[in-house]
Amino acid sequence: MKPETLEIVTKEVIETQQVGFFLAEEIIKGGLRRKKAMVIGLEGELGSGKTTFVQGLAKGLGIKEKITSPTFVILKKYEIRNTNFYHIDCYRLNSAQELLDLGFKEIIIQSENLVVIEWAERVRKILLRDTLWIKFEHFNENKRGITIK
Repeated sequence: MKPETLEIVTKEVIETQQVGFFLAEEIIKGGLRRKKAMVIGLEGELGSGKTTFVQGLAKGLGIKEKITSPTFVILKKYEIRNTNFYHIDCYRLNSAQELLDLGFKEIIIQSENLVVIEWAERVRKILLRDTLWIKFEHFNENKRGITIK
């Protein structure tokens, strides 16, 4: 059976953030009762809306801190309720091993964790099979395409 695909076009930054916010609401409704972490893999070129989406997702989860891309620190952790929210950016990684060296296996085996990874295609081989993939396309200055599978 083929997984469902949802395609969305946003025309403003706030709309891209709202897509993330609505996904957070769905995650909260469904709960995080899983055997392992929930992993969301984001892929798309620079400026396609990945971090903007994560800002909305984090807000929907109740995170008050300002969300910026962890390009240089690679990994940021936020604690919310009984969940740990990890925001990871693999843009600067040369291999999946570098992410493993940061304790990635320990993060994804804990069922209370929600892990969002920008540039996830760079580490695809170490991600969980049930990773939710979201692809971002940059159509013009404000218009973005978001495909969720």
